Amino acid sequence: MLELKNLSFSVTENGYSKQIIHDVSFVIPDDKLIVLTGPNGGGKSTLARLIAGIEKPDSGRIFFNGQDITEKSVTERARMGISYAFQQPVKFKGIQVLDLLRFAAGKENLSTADACDYLATVGLCAKDYIDREVNESLSGGELKRIEIATVLARGAALSVFDEPEAGIDLWSFQNLIQAFDGMRRSIPNSSFLIISHQERILNIADEIFVLTDGKLDKRGERDAILPDLIGTTSAVAGCRKIEGGGESVC
Repeated sequence: MLELKNLSFSVTENGYSKQIIHDVSFVIPDDKLIVLTGPNGGGKSTLARLIAGIEKPDSGRIFFNGQDITEKSVTERARMGISYAFQQPVKFKGIQVLDLLRFAAGKENLSTADACDYLATVGLCAKDYIDREVNESLSGGELKRIEIATVLARGAALSVFDEPEAGIDLWSFQNLIQAFDGMRRSIPNSSFLIISHQERILNIADEIFVLTDGKLDKRGERDAILPDLIGTTSAVAGCRKIEGGGESVC
């Protein structure tokens, strides 16, 4: 279980302080999938980085399974069972996809077949990617899917995804929804926090949190919150992609 108590965070630019997160409190129980949404610039990614330990709050506390982790590092939180998928995936020059999946799973002997299953789950043809380096030769969408595959392999108690649909085409997006459903069933007592505007991801949430101007504006069961979001920037029916000089919706 993750609990945030009165969390606040600000940044200083050109001598001026700007508060990004304002006194946010909530609980994510085990066996729950929470989607965090809200207008752009509302502080969603910042909140995810605070949970992962990339940023430290100005005030407030963060608890994970009853333990105060506010001062713990990214590595310490990862060892405790918190996994974080970046909005912009990290490149690992010299490391092959298979090695990255083995590292994520904590199994040096993870079979190629099992690694391929993780890649297939996120819509990648395993034979084309298993031996490739995780470097600039991969597109942003490919890197995103490989990163999600590593989160699947890790099977963490809490998985945080920052806009996992970014750069992913329609076919892979459908597989992504299935992957989240599979993770819920296969990882006991796990919980998920997904940052997204996508209506199809909002539709699989147990609860929806709406963050506006750094404040928790709304929260509740999906069926109670989602109808008010449809048609707003917090619930987009399709993601827009630019392909071949034209715009398409996935």
